[in-house]
Amino acid sequence: MSSEQQSFTVVLVDDHGIFRSGLRADLGEDLQIVGEAGSVEQAIEVIESKRPDVVLLDVHLPGGRGGGGAEVLRGCAHLLGTTKFLALSVSDSAQDVVTVIRAGARGYVTKSISGPEISDAVRRVAGGDAVFSPRLAGFVLDAFGGAKVHEATGIDEELDSLSDRELQVMRLIARGYSYKEVAKELFISVKTVESHVSNVLRKLQLSNRHELTRWAVDRKIF
Repeated sequence: MSSEQQSFTVVLVDDHGIFRSGLRADLGEDLQIVGEAGSVEQAIEVIESKRPDVVLLDVHLPGGRGGGGAEVLRGCAHLLGTTKFLALSVSDSAQDVVTVIRAGARGYVTKSISGPEISDAVRRVAGGDAVFSPRLAGFVLDAFGGAKVHEATGIDEELDSLSDRELQVMRLIARGYSYKEVAKELFISVKTVESHVSNVLRKLQLSNRHELTRWAVDRKIF
């Protein structure tokens, strides 16, 4: 681990011990696992006790009132300002994705993700980004994006200053896409993406993509 790399504390929540063991082995050295849980009740207790930077949260958990990961989020709602939650599940259903995001999760990735990818996702969520497996991001956009954007553009001069393409790029960047992923999604070059991001940051008077993510989340347009 680089001496300059920031370290983050993590709690693992999954009802399969073998999967938790795999995560322990796969996560980067800068990600310190401070607790684990296998049920709704255990999760709320451990998260309350440890107050980690990030919780890797399975969507379907035993216990509680049957609410799974969303119930854990609701039980820890008072911690959402300091503890970030990243949903990690075998499920890629729109209902599961939207339910946990509505409850307060900052992202959602599937369990097919690799060790380096999940480590990067944890770091990005800890840093304020919203992170989604690419094919799942559309569910969030459908549930939260379209109507909110159209409502906002009528009254938000900053949003009005963005072109349609800049708005598309901004939303993908805010959802955690890399420049390369944005380029692939929109069928444009990485240099064009960089140019659009530069224009967006200038128009919105922001310094970096982390500030852009927070700006978009505040307006519920990610």
